[in-house]
Amino acid sequence: MTMTPAVRKLVLTIHLAVSIGWIGAVVAYLVLGMSAATNADVEIVRAAWIAMDLIGWLAIVPLAVGSLVTGLIISLGTAWGLFRYYWVVITFVLTTFCVLILLLHMPSVSSVARSARATAGPTVTERGGDLLHPGLGLLVLLVITVLNVYKPRGVTPDGWRRQREERSHP
Repeated sequence: MTMTPAVRKLVLTIHLAVSIGWIGAVVAYLVLGMSAATNADVEIVRAAWIAMDLIGWLAIVPLAVGSLVTGLIISLGTAWGLFRYYWVVITFVLTTFCVLILLLHMPSVSSVARSARATAGPTVTERGGDLLHPGLGLLVLLVITVLNVYKPRGVTPDGWRRQREERSHP
């Protein structure tokens, strides 16, 4: 199923917007995590955790899922395909991995944020910030971006089979 040029451009525009938004939201989350990790003011640490919870659920999760869904639509609706080129497969696997880790990680952020809302003083979990997940996540998102821009060579066995079929059926 091939998309018309107008539909392809629309889906690609949405995909780029949500993917770039995902990266930006992760950067904002990382800044809040650094603030929570380095600040001695209890109120700032508590506010950072509450904000990380909000940004995580209301920005990062929807943008991540949107990026995964629109990327899947683009791959299935264009000649790139989902399993024809290694860079597409790697991008899909990394994106899926990021979304799964994010969905598994966010409940713990919500737990700390609930604690931050409920207590007058700092709890042990409020001390320190969340740097590992957003730092590694940002790195993976940048790798995905590079793969999508440079599109390194490498056709999968499925891609070779499809190319042979296309050549034999003019």
